[in-house]
Amino acid sequence: MRKSVLLFVIVGVGALAALLWVRSTVRKPVAHASGDLIITIEPGTGTQAIITRLAGAGIVQHPTALKVYLKIAGRGGALKAGDYKFASPISPLQAIEKIERAEVVLERVTIPEGFNRFEIAETLAAKTGKATAEEFLKLTEDQTPIEQIAPTVRDLEGYLFPDTYNYSAKTTPEELVRAMVSRFEEVFTPEWTTRASELGLTVNQVVTLASLVEEEARVPDERPLVASVFMNRLRRGMLLASDPTFIYAAVLAHDYDGNPNQPRHRTRLSPYNTYLVPGLPPGPISSPGRASLEAALYPASSDYLYFVVSGTSGRHKFSRTVAEHELAVAEYRRQQRELRERQRNGGR
Repeated sequence: MRKSVLLFVIVGVGALAALLWVRSTVRKPVAHASGDLIITIEPGTGTQAIITRLAGAGIVQHPTALKVYLKIAGRGGALKAGDYKFASPISPLQAIEKIERAEVVLERVTIPEGFNRFEIAETLAAKTGKATAEEFLKLTEDQTPIEQIAPTVRDLEGYLFPDTYNYSAKTTPEELVRAMVSRFEEVFTPEWTTRASELGLTVNQVVTLASLVEEEARVPDERPLVASVFMNRLRRGMLLASDPTFIYAAVLAHDYDGNPNQPRHRTRLSPYNTYLVPGLPPGPISSPGRASLEAALYPASSDYLYFVVSGTSGRHKFSRTVAEHELAVAEYRRQQRELRERQRNGGR
């Protein structure tokens, strides 16, 4: 009888010691060399296979202990597929909890305001490596994602909303492009669509106007004023005469050499060249941000018809008459001459 009791006690103590060891082992941080390694858990991968993969990466040193712990705790059935990184050191249990919470690896890519779809394609190709610039550009030629709110668009120019986007190793190029369109749809609310109608403009015309504002305005508080100039000129039937439009026409012609003063750019026959063609261009020339969209929808109340850069801060001089504008242009040219002279003299 005493031997049976003693044996029971020994077994019990041994089991308790084993459980304590298991508990301690799965909670003990493990230093490993796989901190920069992406470990992919495919859909349908079982708990044992996941533990084996973690052990192979050096994150789990005692896989049997982890298996036992998860079995006793009734865990392991909620492990989620995805791409993971595990900082060093990390305990086996922390690694499992990370997979339970689906804390997958996400990279980020930022699209600046004012980028056109050609620049966006190049940025996506360079930052994500998921496709070539040509392949991304091809995806932007499919206008169907935006047809519901802008049925007349020819491509996704202007509708790839500038923002920062998260993506994983499994995110496809198509999903990235659609995420940008979806973000535009979130920003451009139904109230804004109603406001566009009140102005007598389509959504595409508002986005087009906003893209001009984005390209011309360098100081945030001037966006509504720049929008007012364009609206005033449209109402009077005047040419918009916006330099970024003939630059975009040159980009479309694969002919832009980086020099906006090149005469052939300004005289190019293109529906986008607002020095030659009245009204708004047929579509946006870049991706406007929220502030430029809002400025196009709610322009300042002004009687300005002209603007030109004033000084070196990016601000503009706004004018009501040709005479005022010519004086402002003369002042701008004087400032440019002085700036070039200072540069030649080493900044003195």
